[in-house]
Amino acid sequence: MKVSILLLFLSTSIGFAQSKLVSRANNFLSTLDDKTKAKTVFSLDDPERYNFYFVPRDKREGACFKFLTIEQRQAALSLLNAFLSEVGYKKATEIMALETILKEIEKRSADDNYRDPVNYYFVFFGTPSDQKPWAWRIEGHHCAVNFAVDKGEIISSTPSFFGSNPGIVPVGEEKGKQILKQETELGFSLVNSLTNDQKEKAVIAKTAFPEIITGNKRKAELLSPTGISYKSLTKEQQSMLKQLLDVYVNNYALGFSKTLMAKIQKAGFENLSFAWAGSLSPGTGHYYRIQGPMLLIEYDNTQTNANHVHTTVRDLTNDFAEDLLREHYQKEHH
Repeated sequence: MKVSILLLFLSTSIGFAQSKLVSRANNFLSTLDDKTKAKTVFSLDDPERYNFYFVPRDKREGACFKFLTIEQRQAALSLLNAFLSEVGYKKATEIMALETILKEIEKRSADDNYRDPVNYYFVFFGTPSDQKPWAWRIEGHHCAVNFAVDKGEIISSTPSFFGSNPGIVPVGEEKGKQILKQETELGFSLVNSLTNDQKEKAVIAKTAFPEIITGNKRKAELLSPTGISYKSLTKEQQSMLKQLLDVYVNNYALGFSKTLMAKIQKAGFENLSFAWAGSLSPGTGHYYRIQGPMLLIEYDNTQTNANHVHTTVRDLTNDFAEDLLREHYQKEHH
């Protein structure tokens, strides 16, 4: 399937009038037969909920996009569109479509499904309801986002992972395409705005780390060293850091992105820090992170000759909506 055709299909759900998140979820689930639904819906407290995995693997749980009908795919994408912002939804679907380009670059045969733009899975935890909490995730190569809902509102969209391989498409019709462009360019702009004294604090290693450090850990924690503090930046640099932060937060649906940013602000922008490792210019491995009392964002571009981006966002206080699950346990087992 050509990328342009796939993207056209993937964009079909954009423009739907917003409706309740529960309705979108139940609409998708209602299209599934009993056999598919049985492997797609788990209990809210099932350990599978923490099985966060953003690289290719042989087996994943849930309903695979590849085997869904057109009606089911439209319902699935309509659901995803409700949980991400327009820009976040565009990134997610373009990342999925990028698998076709990667397959061509790697010269894989037509029947090789290791790179497959429809090899993404939708899995649910609990029954979508306005009264009880529930959760779901989409997961596949380079796109893995976990959502939790309570009383009809998104209360968690982390951990989330967006990646891009290639980071910049080197050949073909899509040559020059860069899905995670802002994440890359704003990071370089910020680190290169620093004075030599500031770089002494911000640059924590001459060589970039080979991967995001938190990986797919269930529980992420603050990383050390922390780099340069927000308070040690000029006002212009502080504005640049906030702009970079916005790029990540604004991937989520408007209501949740506002809630998350308010949470970051309450924890104190002054408590944020920025750390860099590796090259200060594109083309050679580089890494950065933004972190604070309740937040960790990581960016890594070291693989495939530094043309392979991994990014993740972790809420250190509420990944997987663990607060929600704790309350659920207390109520259900009281």
